[in-house]
Amino acid sequence: MFTFAPKKSKYPGMEQSNPTITNRVLMIRPANFGYNAETAVNNAFQKVPRGKSHEIAQKALAEFNALVELLKEHQVVVEVIDDTPKPNKPDALFPNNWISFHSSGTLVTYPMFAPSRRHERREDVIAQIGKKYNISRRYSFEMYEAQDEFLEGTGSMILDRRNKICYACLSTRTEITLLNKFGLIMGYEIVHFTAVDEADTPIYHTNVIMALGEDFVVVAREAIQDPEEWSILSSRILSSGKSIVEISMEQVRHFAGNMLQLSSLTGERLIVMSTQAFKSLEKGQLSILSQSSKIIHTPLDTIETYGGGSARCMIAEIFLPPKTAV
Repeated sequence: MFTFAPKKSKYPGMEQSNPTITNRVLMIRPANFGYNAETAVNNAFQKVPRGKSHEIAQKALAEFNALVELLKEHQVVVEVIDDTPKPNKPDALFPNNWISFHSSGTLVTYPMFAPSRRHERREDVIAQIGKKYNISRRYSFEMYEAQDEFLEGTGSMILDRRNKICYACLSTRTEITLLNKFGLIMGYEIVHFTAVDEADTPIYHTNVIMALGEDFVVVAREAIQDPEEWSILSSRILSSGKSIVEISMEQVRHFAGNMLQLSSLTGERLIVMSTQAFKSLEKGQLSILSQSSKIIHTPLDTIETYGGGSARCMIAEIFLPPKTAV
């Protein structure tokens, strides 16, 4: 493990100092949610379905809508765009893997491991966001799919936008060369490491074992087995002024690592997670997290079971400058 700190970038996409959290998000309402065998080859959180596919899709849609309403109730601006029925995109409700938005006005699109997920990159989605927010430049990494190199957005990368640090565990879906390219273009220091589950299977996305807020980082210490890697990672987190909240691999299995801190329009701090994740957390962990934020949650059992992702995966944060007040 090492940290990669690029020299001052000549690229205009470099993000300026900005808040770590936002009150505006993009969510994609699913048209055909379901189990995806292409992603299951390295997503150990997915389970083969036992029920009928249309019933699973209906339950997932209800869970999606409930999360949207929960966010709106807490005065988060939610830009909801419907998935298109064709081509079939079972993972469309996880947009944070293919797109990210930055305060510099930059939009980045990413290369996806599963061929079926590449259809999620939709120019009409970008156009709709561009009607409300200023997009001044775009970087596209999807060309690397032809080389079997992948970097799946803020699933692969945990971005400390204020301190310009990107944390990432390497996997089939998170390639070091692309991490370093992102760091150079966007002006981020890259801190990468390896992480595995109890069966020594690589963790497919960093955001299932790690979450970052304004003053805290939730991380599964058990997943990072190399003592030197943990020492470097924890030291970098602490030196950035954030406290560490450790979670267990058992809690990771309940998606406790897949949470996201947001802000309401009135400035209230919120931590969004699934009800399963909330119930897995201990009193001490909840106490730390709730010191500066209100924890909100809703059941996402169907999406978690068959999609292998949870609340954070369903939300793509919008840091773009809005064209008008929202």
